[in-house]
Amino acid sequence: MNYSSKLIEEAVQAFATLPSIGKKTALRLVLHLVKMEPELTERLGEALLNMRKHIQFCQNCHHLSDGPQCQICADPRRDRSLVCVVEGIRDVMAIEETGQYKGLYHVLGGVISPLEGVGPESLQVDSLVNRVDSGEVKELIMAVSPTIEGETTIFYLSKQLSAYPVRISTIARGVSFGGELEYADELTLARSITARIPYKSE
Repeated sequence: MNYSSKLIEEAVQAFATLPSIGKKTALRLVLHLVKMEPELTERLGEALLNMRKHIQFCQNCHHLSDGPQCQICADPRRDRSLVCVVEGIRDVMAIEETGQYKGLYHVLGGVISPLEGVGPESLQVDSLVNRVDSGEVKELIMAVSPTIEGETTIFYLSKQLSAYPVRISTIARGVSFGGELEYADELTLARSITARIPYKSE
């Protein structure tokens, strides 16, 4: 594709590195930015740079945060005895959208997948055990996608926590097996959290 401008070409290539953005979509975005007021373009650029420079991970739950502690963990109205264990940040956002859950979270950062070289040491397992060891947590809701890898992860975590007096439950199967949690609709996800069931490791 002939861009007639090196600046446009570089901008298109930068946008095309984003997920689900091809060269044509990237070009449309760049041309839109060219037509925008310079102040709006500068505001967009500053917001992205500021976000990338200052974004942190919560020291408690590993969710995205502006400081050492995220807004959810810092909220005194949340039930600190209840922790929902999820794979990733987008799962937290999906559950929060339901408006039905009032506890805290723990972001694992993925699931155990030997074929992809992801073992327990690659996940936030030790910090979860430490949270349970503090004695404040009474129940863990394993809101992990119902896949083989997800089930393996839940089984591993249940074994690691078997010595602690903490209740372990899983979301109800309103979320179909093999499905991704973040793509479940809000009503199904809310019902799955509310109708959670005790987890029994065989």
